Amino acid sequence: MSDQIPMRVAVVGATGFQGGAVARLLTERGHGVRTLTRAAEPDRPPLPGTSFVGGDLADLPAVRRLMEGATHASVVMPLVYGTEQVRRYARNVGEAAREAGVRRLVFNSNTRIPDVSTNVAAFETRRVAEEELRASGVPLVVLRPPVYLDNLFSPWNGPALVSEGVLAYPLPGATPTAWISHRDLAEAVHAALTVDGVEGETFDIGGDESLTGDELASAFATGLGREVRYLPLPPTVFEQALSQVAGPEAAAGVAGIYHYMATGTDPLLMGSDGGRAANALALKPAPVDEWVTRQPWQVWSTADVS
Repeated sequence: MSDQIPMRVAVVGATGFQGGAVARLLTERGHGVRTLTRAAEPDRPPLPGTSFVGGDLADLPAVRRLMEGATHASVVMPLVYGTEQVRRYARNVGEAAREAGVRRLVFNSNTRIPDVSTNVAAFETRRVAEEELRASGVPLVVLRPPVYLDNLFSPWNGPALVSEGVLAYPLPGATPTAWISHRDLAEAVHAALTVDGVEGETFDIGGDESLTGDELASAFATGLGREVRYLPLPPTVFEQALSQVAGPEAAAGVAGIYHYMATGTDPLLMGSDGGRAANALALKPAPVDEWVTRQPWQVWSTADVS
């Protein structure tokens, strides 16, 4: 499949940060993009070149309108963690994509998923979504990212990084993590939509290196040109802060991942896959220090931290 042939891509989640990165990259490369929206999203970056269909994933007719005429689809679920709700969403997406004759669907699970079942809704609802999408019969590629660098360029991290050199995050300091940016996620989605021979595959995408907390801080120190130290943030503190922005249900769902990682049950879950995804999808994620250098950290301080 050639990425030189324009696709018409239904992007589920384009009004969010991850799906938005996918939509922008696709339109930059000349592909048509359509997405669902329930309301205006003033806090999200604009999506030039993207058309919109009113409705949500619970509304099968709206999902059918989204998929109508689409050649491909990119899907990330919203921050909901009820099993039957996510099952319904995924079933609607799969049914509509099959009816529309979608040639390939890429599902971003938004997290790595342990090999064994857990009691963590963030893992198990995404496992359910994968199962439903596979059952639809639409050619599927699943991408399982670790943790996003863009989480660290935020009002919760940026000011402390710039003014105090403190990088606080709710992962244990010893946990090796293959951090990835939203832009490199979008590159992975584009590749998964276009590369031949990957239908049916599941890829643990991420950066080339697995970094512990101290190694991540060292990469940030290189990019920022100042000393940086890593501070493991208790997941309960993270959850409480996130609930003020996303609501308690979404916060509990997201924080479930970090509570699980804090147990040490699966310490390598967020690490590198040894280059399998990069080789199969011809990806070259940016090193962390290069990503750091490219961010406009000055928005968090008037001080010159470069």
